[in-house]
Order: sequence, then C-alpha cells, then structure tokens
Amino acid sequence: MYAVIKTGGKQYKVAEGEFLKVEKLVGEVGDSVEFGEVLMIGGEKIVVGAPHVAGATVTAKIAVQGKDKKILVFKSKRRKGTRKLRGHRQHKTVLKIEKISA
Repeated sequence: MYAVIKTGGKQYKVAEGEFLKVEKLVGEVGDSVEFGEVLMIGGEKIVVGAPHVAGATVTAKIAVQGKDKKILVFKSKRRKGTRKLRGHRQHKTVLKIEKISA
C-alpha cells in the first residue's frame, strides 16, 4: 500500500517502512508526526481525493533532524573582477513512515 502526501509545498509518494527526506518539521527525534493532507491512496484499490482523501492519515516518526548537502552559489560581474561565492545548507527532516490508514 502506498500514499501520496503533501508537505512543505511538495508531494511525496510514500509506503510503510520507507525513509523520506522532507523540509524541516517542528519536533524532536523520536516524535510522531501525522499528515492529514493525503492526496491519493493506492494498493488493491486506488482512491483519489478531491483534493484530499476523507479520513485518510499517514503517521511517521522523526528519525533525523539535520541539514542537507551544501549547495554553492557563485555570482560574478563580467569584466569587473567581482566574484562572490556563498554556500547554503537547507534544514531537512528524515521521516520513517510508520502507518498508512484510509
């Protein structure tokens, strides 16, 4: 069984037992998080919401709170010798999907 959930402005296809990296969520490691914005549930029978599936939830546990890989932002002005190099690391949360209930 799988589900499509919405969190952090993005949509993710999840299944029970999977690990999922999403935008930072509030909570400590080991806390339980419940997603009510379930867009679709699949398996033997596919249920598509309009826009959400009524009564469906996905429960996950926070596995890791941390930062993503560093991305480099390089800016330069042509013919001027002006250059800037900045790095950025986005905060991420890794979730372990515990249960999908319809």
